[in-house]
Amino acid sequence: MKELRTLLPYLRRYRGTYLLGLLLVLLSNLFTTVGPRFLEQAIDRLGTGRPIAAVLVSAGLMVAAAVIGGIARFGMRQTLNSGSRRVETDLRNDLFAHLERLTPAYYDRNPTGDVMARTTNDTTAVRMVAGPALMYMVDTAVRAALVMPAMVAISPSLALLALLPLTGLPVVMIVLGRLIHSRSLAIQAHFGTLTSHVHEHLSGVRIVRAYRQERAEAAHFGRLNDEYLEKNLALARAQGAFHPLLQLLGGLGTVVVLALGGRLVVAGTVSTGAFIAFGVYLAMLVWPMIALGWAINLLQRGTAAMQRINAVFAEVPAIRPPERPVALPPAERARAVTFDHVWFRYPAAADRGWALEGVSFHVPAGRTLAIVGATGAGKSTIVELLGRAYDPDRGRVLVDGVDLRDLDFPALRGAVGVVPQETFLFSDTLRGNVLLGAPDDGRLEHAAEVSQLAAALPDLPNGWDTLLGERGINLSGGQKQ
Repeated sequence: MKELRTLLPYLRRYRGTYLLGLLLVLLSNLFTTVGPRFLEQAIDRLGTGRPIAAVLVSAGLMVAAAVIGGIARFGMRQTLNSGSRRVETDLRNDLFAHLERLTPAYYDRNPTGDVMARTTNDTTAVRMVAGPALMYMVDTAVRAALVMPAMVAISPSLALLALLPLTGLPVVMIVLGRLIHSRSLAIQAHFGTLTSHVHEHLSGVRIVRAYRQERAEAAHFGRLNDEYLEKNLALARAQGAFHPLLQLLGGLGTVVVLALGGRLVVAGTVSTGAFIAFGVYLAMLVWPMIALGWAINLLQRGTAAMQRINAVFAEVPAIRPPERPVALPPAERARAVTFDHVWFRYPAAADRGWALEGVSFHVPAGRTLAIVGATGAGKSTIVELLGRAYDPDRGRVLVDGVDLRDLDFPALRGAVGVVPQETFLFSDTLRGNVLLGAPDDGRLEHAAEVSQLAAALPDLPNGWDTLLGERGINLSGGQKQ
């Protein structure tokens, strides 16, 4: 449960919404619990031969209480569920913003599909805690606080015996709750694995087809899917035992009411109307108890999901801007680059040895350096360090004599331009991909001329506004580059 403490600041943002929702919970239960009292009056008045008008008054009050309680219940659901949607939106936005700040080292360790699962499936599970689970838990507590005194007022001894079976609820909740939590955590972790496989397969579907690996990939997916099914069935078995046990405990209370309450009616200790009202009160407690079981399921799943989300928030970016950034000296176009005894190895592959060992070189401003080497020699690693995707383990990388670690990110990224060897395009228009957030101040046409993209524009259906598919799939390889 301590994992859910992270959720509290998000709930505080909408404290007004939640306070209104909880007030509606109180009003809903208040009017719902007075209904049986009017039912008791109507039945007893019928038994004593009172005028039908008096009976109709009690019936009318009962209907009015039901209508007002129903309206309040509708407002309760509307308010609390809308609040939970806003909490989910804020949480997902913060999670995505934090993921953008994390360095490549994090993504080296965590598959994309697992990260996607945390931003989608897990945030939805947390929303269920902030909405339905919270609503039903408070609803059950308020209803019990209102109904139990009403039952005691009718017959203390009958209330004690009828509620005795419900004391088994905490045991059921604790035992099955822990089981549900552990199995939910396993399901959500495996869902990330499954999502990663689907993401990789669909991204590389052309390679799969080219090598005729459809059957092998389908078999692999089938094994993962079967494992996901087994984990869900294990959770379903635990959840399936929850509701029957709650109904059993509630049913035992009903048996007590019928057996002992009937005797009290015959003995004249309790009126017929009071006996029926008592039964209605007990039924009003049983359903919330069942709903409470469902809410606890949601709470356990949400706790497991929040645990996974908190693990992401706990990740500290390995590359952080300096507290006191240094300004680069003025330069018209080019800048000097220096590698000073740089040693580096990738965090996710530390056991494979050094990617760079004591590399030193100096490129004066306006000069060109070509780096040639075998695969894995460290050519791309030099570019990664120059853009500060990683920091060297030893040594320094400098631009115009300034250590990259002393530059803030805007200054660094403004001084370094990188053309990656792997072309990546977003599912956006051609204009959006070329500008990538920059203003259209003439640079669009200039870039098109320099890159010879202008010659391909007449072949595109909507020119600059042509929507590119995922990773630019509707362009040729040369057009992508």
